[in-house]
Amino acid sequence: MDLRLGPLIGSGKEAEVFDAGDRVVKLYRKTAKAPKRAAFREASILALVESLGLPVPSVHVVGQVDGRWGIAMTRAEGPSLADAIRSPDQVPACLERMARLQIAIHSRPGTHLGSLKARLAANIAGMPDEALRRRLLHGLAALPEGDRLCHGDFHPWNILGPPGREVVVDWLDACTGDPAADVCRSYVLIRPVAPDLAMAYVETYAVAAGEGRDRILAWLPFVAAARLAEGVPDETEALMAMAGSGSLP
Repeated sequence: MDLRLGPLIGSGKEAEVFDAGDRVVKLYRKTAKAPKRAAFREASILALVESLGLPVPSVHVVGQVDGRWGIAMTRAEGPSLADAIRSPDQVPACLERMARLQIAIHSRPGTHLGSLKARLAANIAGMPDEALRRRLLHGLAALPEGDRLCHGDFHPWNILGPPGREVVVDWLDACTGDPAADVCRSYVLIRPVAPDLAMAYVETYAVAAGEGRDRILAWLPFVAAARLAEGVPDETEALMAMAGSGSLP
């Protein structure tokens, strides 16, 4: 990519995001799993999701910068929803915004994307505790497959922009599945930082979507167990408790 990178504006486990004028460049770390494949995969998902009329960055080019694979895309304006949600008086409105966005995502078909249930099963299959692994895989098999678009990494830090002009970023984990499982994944991602906010979001989504809170939380042991495979040391104890008991620790 023939782009001059500016300051680092975001950093995660797998990638870093740099300023590039009216664009941003997301560069996968060389230590990431299959960075070239990840860059092309996320670019193709963004193109697919954009064609469905959802608010996502537009991809301009996929290529290399200093030997690192990445994506140049349009810049999302404004702060993240996580910044706005720090004000207690803004929490209800922010949760409503978040729920509306996720409901809009779930209203689209997940055609051409991988199965959410299959991804959960693959991660759970690596658990060393055989009895727990077998119980979880048996329970997961009984849950619905679903055919809706699921973001897979939906939380306030991945929602950028002011009300009405939000853009949802980081689509590498997008898949097709049951919306309840995707919301449960949001709960598991938010909980280590803000447990009360995580549950408040589940309840906000359930009301807005006409969904049962219990049906969302039915996915908890399976989503928590699959999260263990991502190797987040600070979360291991809580995730094991949720995977083993199916209840909130």
